[in-house]
Amino acid sequence: MSVFLGVDIGTSGTKTLAIDENGKILAEATENYPAYQPKPAWSEQDPDDWWKATVKTIQSVVQQAKLKSADVKAIGLSGQMHGSVFLDKNHQVIRRAILWNDQRTVAECEEIERRAGGRKALIKMVANPALPGFTAPKILWLRNHEPKNFAKLVKVLLPKDEIRRRLTGELATEVSDASGMLLLDVAKRQWSKTLLSKLELDPDLLANCYESEEITGQLTPAVAKQLGLSTDCVVVGGAGDNAAGAVGNGIVSKGTLSTSIGTSGVMFVHSDTVEVDPLGRLHTFCHAVKGKWHMTGVNLSAGGCLQWFRNQLCEADAKAAKRAKTDVYDLLAEEAAKVPPGSEGLFFLPYLSGERTPHADPHARGCFVGISLAHTRGHMVRSIMEGVTYALRDSLEIIRSLGVPVKQIRASGGGSKSPLWRQIQADIFGQKVVTINADQGAAYGVALLAAVGGGAFKNVEEACKKTISVVQETPTQRPAAAYYDKAFPIYQDLYRSLKKDFQAIAAL
Repeated sequence: MSVFLGVDIGTSGTKTLAIDENGKILAEATENYPAYQPKPAWSEQDPDDWWKATVKTIQSVVQQAKLKSADVKAIGLSGQMHGSVFLDKNHQVIRRAILWNDQRTVAECEEIERRAGGRKALIKMVANPALPGFTAPKILWLRNHEPKNFAKLVKVLLPKDEIRRRLTGELATEVSDASGMLLLDVAKRQWSKTLLSKLELDPDLLANCYESEEITGQLTPAVAKQLGLSTDCVVVGGAGDNAAGAVGNGIVSKGTLSTSIGTSGVMFVHSDTVEVDPLGRLHTFCHAVKGKWHMTGVNLSAGGCLQWFRNQLCEADAKAAKRAKTDVYDLLAEEAAKVPPGSEGLFFLPYLSGERTPHADPHARGCFVGISLAHTRGHMVRSIMEGVTYALRDSLEIIRSLGVPVKQIRASGGGSKSPLWRQIQADIFGQKVVTINADQGAAYGVALLAAVGGGAFKNVEEACKKTISVVQETPTQRPAAAYYDKAFPIYQDLYRSLKKDFQAIAAL
């Protein structure tokens, strides 16, 4: 029996699943952990929490599926991108990891662009502009603000790669996740010596870089014993969560695009060649498919907006729903479904954590605009769903304008499980949205990468073709689409109107 594990080190928790050589899911487990916000707009986590969750979830799936130690042939790793794990000479963690949604590095982004010779020069070097969420600004922040910690610094790893280190003892990363560090020459799929020199950073700070299905190491004897696995079990490169989720959705060929509504929102389109947005609004990263790339638009708050609304304004309803063994999200969706498209003039700007695509504005904030005495909670919920989808359409419009074909849109993430939210997507995008048989996202994607590395499939394309298929279609409702086409420019204008006000608020 050949079994492959996919481990996704997410922001809210770690998810592990086991698949057989045909891609069938045998077992899965999830373990949550906290995040820390020591200051406004800061976001950190303890890598020890990731490790404890990884051990617990792997042990759980091994037990659930009644696996023998020799059954598990390979492990694939995914994780939240851009986070910084700082290690000293003994490979001990120096401080808590700074996460992808941390916004403290605005000054360091300006420093990077200045040292690189300007924004255009930077994009030419690494295919992307400097954004606060990326890893390189975090390294400079450590140098600028915690010089004692920087003096101890020997290696910088991404979240999933810290788990790799603990599993195998190897210091390694792979091209899809490394692309989001802002230190990789994306076109050449190797570290940018030019930019590292300009930033006065030692190349030895970075781990060896592999392709996503390549084997990067084997389990150490101690870890194999702890997990109930064999030292013959290998760990493949894996992928950053966006690329891993795309593999899990079968986005591995030209013309396919995935729209994901999780904590953040992602528009991800496959590309056979390097396609770069000259204005830097979209990210161009290496794909988890060998020799391929992708373009991505990211919204920092998507499903997280609805989660915020539930947690802060619907606490009593959530408790009542739990007692009734129902989901409060279903209750909120029922209320929203009674509201017509457009929420009767109520708009929501989903910038609760600042915004990345297309504005790259850490000072942007969430807003309800147009609220009146006639609006109910259902209106507010629907406007949140619409606002998040408008934000995704911002990315879709840029992709289309660059001539990248979009023949099929596949919905994933928590938002894809809501029939109402799927319909809102089909209507706002003006294009049919489909869902697939596999809805496990990044964990499933890296399990497939592990299966490729372990020899079950000859390549990633074959793995996806044999395991992933469309199961449901949501067609566009033309009257609703026509309304949203008129409303979308208004939504876009609201940010432009409020941009200076966001900056003024941040300065208070």
